Amino acid sequence: MGKCIHCGKESGLVSQFLGLCRECILKDFLAVESHIRRAHQTSREPFRLPSAPPDNSDGLTCTYCLNQCRMGKGDTGYCGVRENQEGTKITPPPKQGYFSWYHDSLPTNCVADWVCPGGTSAGFPEYTHTRGPEYGYKNLAVFYYGCTFNCLFCQNWHYKENLGDKTPSSSQELAQAVDRMTSCICYFGGDPSPQILHSIHTSRLATARKNKKVLRVCWETNGTMNSRYLEEILEIALESGGCVKFDLKTFHESLNVALCGQSNDQTRSNFELAAKWIQKRKDPPLVVASTLLVPGYIEREEVFQIAKFVADLDPDIPYALLGFHPHFYFRDMPVTSRRHAEECRQAAEEAGLRNVRIGNVHLLGKEY
Repeated sequence: MGKCIHCGKESGLVSQFLGLCRECILKDFLAVESHIRRAHQTSREPFRLPSAPPDNSDGLTCTYCLNQCRMGKGDTGYCGVRENQEGTKITPPPKQGYFSWYHDSLPTNCVADWVCPGGTSAGFPEYTHTRGPEYGYKNLAVFYYGCTFNCLFCQNWHYKENLGDKTPSSSQELAQAVDRMTSCICYFGGDPSPQILHSIHTSRLATARKNKKVLRVCWETNGTMNSRYLEEILEIALESGGCVKFDLKTFHESLNVALCGQSNDQTRSNFELAAKWIQKRKDPPLVVASTLLVPGYIEREEVFQIAKFVADLDPDIPYALLGFHPHFYFRDMPVTSRRHAEECRQAAEEAGLRNVRIGNVHLLGKEY
């Protein structure tokens, strides 16, 4: 059971590591901000990651994402991937990347699986081989190391252990993993944002190899990349029948800083930009949103506000509510309960969204 150091509240829905309840984060952020910053610094020390985006006035600026790290010689960016190794250039170069990949049989457990051509009849016959799930075909899953956020509840945190021993691979090598039975690519992580140009180069090579045959290209991201690169991946997703899946972690900026270490301003502005592209292709949907239901922090009210933000842009944007499993520094928290998930679905629908789904149903637990 955790205890809020600010108000003294004790609850199983207060993270022991963060030591703050949702109410104090939202109502008295300035008073608890220094504690939040220290918690994130502590969480990054075992992985030798900088506690904040470097801001060296004599350094080189990385423009890939919201952090705009200014790295002096030998510095590593906040993401743990981008580096100023020689004082004259930032590595890795655009066509090199740090990642792992594997083939996953379709239909797969994708955030967008209930609206995606790989699992439904959406986009048939232009973007899918079959009317219905693409049994017999496969997805190329690309897991990028590094992230622009520092989520204390990260479900894929183990990539941080690989950051100290990075061996780059080229876009050309990755594109060659696309064979005749590969009908889609999904970039995730970590997050693709720190290596967004590598994903763009790989996508262009892979789609050229397919020579106008089915190959959907998708990104699953926190949406913090430079907006000019967002437009490039939207174009690729649009043409290929893929989608860009935004992980909208919070609505309130203070809560995003507390849980994820950084502001969600870039995520929100990029999502607004992406929403302007939706009318260019309705079937299958170009933009999909999701939110992880972290008990005690991402509650009904937070989901209502996120969903209202999405619905005001387009009420038909698909929205997935995902079950949380205890991980990383939130290991002491419970799994998302069924009641919590259902209350959040109802809130999202009340906010005006027409296509809301509870994902990861197998993870849902009993009442708190």
